[in-house]
Amino acid sequence: EGVLARDLIESGVRRLGAEQEAFLVDRSFHPAPVAPAVIARLDDDAFTHELARFSLELNLPPVPLAGSCFRTLQADIEKLLEKAREAAAEEGADVLLAGILPTIAKSDLSLENITPKARYFALNDALNRMRGGTPYDLKVVGWDEIHVQHDSVMLEACNASAQFHLQVSAEEFAPFYNAAQAVLAPVLAAAANSPLLFGKRLWAETRIALFQQSLDTRDTSVHQREVLPRVRFGEHWVEGSVVELFQEDIARFRVLLAGEVEEDPLSILHEGGIPTLKALQFFNGTVYRWNRPCYGVMDGIPHLRIESRVLPSGPTVLDEVANGAFWAGLVVAIPEEFGDVTERMDFDEARSNFIAAARLGLNAGFEWFDGEAVDARTLILDRLLPMAERGLKGSGVDEQDVDTYLGVIRDRVESGQNGTVWALRSVANLKGKGTRSERLAAIAANALRQQKEGHPVHEWEPADLTEAGGWQQTFLRVGQYMNTTLFTVAEDELVVMAAFLMDRKQIRHVPVEDTQHRLVGLLSYREVLRMIAESPGKGIPQDVQ
Repeated sequence: EGVLARDLIESGVRRLGAEQEAFLVDRSFHPAPVAPAVIARLDDDAFTHELARFSLELNLPPVPLAGSCFRTLQADIEKLLEKAREAAAEEGADVLLAGILPTIAKSDLSLENITPKARYFALNDALNRMRGGTPYDLKVVGWDEIHVQHDSVMLEACNASAQFHLQVSAEEFAPFYNAAQAVLAPVLAAAANSPLLFGKRLWAETRIALFQQSLDTRDTSVHQREVLPRVRFGEHWVEGSVVELFQEDIARFRVLLAGEVEEDPLSILHEGGIPTLKALQFFNGTVYRWNRPCYGVMDGIPHLRIESRVLPSGPTVLDEVANGAFWAGLVVAIPEEFGDVTERMDFDEARSNFIAAARLGLNAGFEWFDGEAVDARTLILDRLLPMAERGLKGSGVDEQDVDTYLGVIRDRVESGQNGTVWALRSVANLKGKGTRSERLAAIAANALRQQKEGHPVHEWEPADLTEAGGWQQTFLRVGQYMNTTLFTVAEDELVVMAAFLMDRKQIRHVPVEDTQHRLVGLLSYREVLRMIAESPGKGIPQDVQ
């Protein structure tokens, strides 16, 4: 509040920054837990650790939102990616851009694969304490359904994003932040890239459900008290300044992690200095709004940023930068063309649109301004792309950049193929071919090859099984070959039921489970035959036990 009251926030310039998250994969296209070694080889401050040993992050310097900023951003990301791939190759790995790595398995999410940094172990311990020791319960229903439990924060490591930061002035923050909230749904619908998790087809952008549930500190309660998740869209429009969001988060959420704070920000401010507000920044890093407000200091000057965390990593750098250009152009244009969005759209409609986009992608329908019902593709093509174009050109972005990157969005939406649609078409193309492990490896392998070629995702052909690496790579572990869709019987079921199951499904062994789905025995076809032989004239014994 003191910084705002003294008018210290930088104004008169808009900058765009980015953070690129990526997966490290081995020769079988599964997670390669070699990030510490890769980052040590790189020895570059642009690269940093993520939660898992098979992930890394690339940090890009901000550029003014003008001129050839998007070409510059793409070139910077590609340069760092190439450097990372060279270092990864020395460790027998490669770098893959994906919102969720298709080949990732629950077995990859053990604490053995957490990055060996104190902050990550502390984060896991803090979240577990807040949950009261209850397991993380992930349930998502889409084309398929998944319901799994896990014992650590490592579920979050399934996600990778391409985060964009837009620097705005203090006066612009409220209208620009509200605009960012309003456009998050259609931008996500166009950018959706992550429909697969553990081999299941779920939401168009499964990261949204996965990220919220993997960092949820709430436990179930019989009381009707509303407790907000740490990962969320938000609850209302911003009315005044960024302080509203910081105050609300501090009031609603407990501190997860703490550390020494070396400055006295009020004293620094009183003496005419610039406080870094490290405690606020540290706390803000543990509250995960999809559009996160950020305070920072660069070259001794404080600034405000809106960080969009919703966009997935991949499919290509070109696709990612196009997503960022579309988002930034709309955030800049909407306040100028529509004024106060809070008078044109109810906040609950914006939040509902966001969930619809996460679930359905380009097939979503939205409640848009003034109560208009419109489908995602019509809204993007007929209204939002021309608006984003005006916003970018009005900011001084080169016409070549505007045409190139918004043209990628236009072609993607017109073709109807974003990353999600490509992945699902690949699943359909591979149906009945190889094992599930081979199919998922083929999707990852095809994605890696085509993103290296640089063609945008709307031009990609569906994945082919030949790129899975062959049996030498896809049958290295039992988990790659085993079947998880099992036919089982309970302890108190009749033997005749087990015999019927064996006969109809042509299986020779049936697992026996208790009421908690724990394995307590195994009934074989040979044992059933022995029971019949030992009970002549009496038929099949009735009780498995």
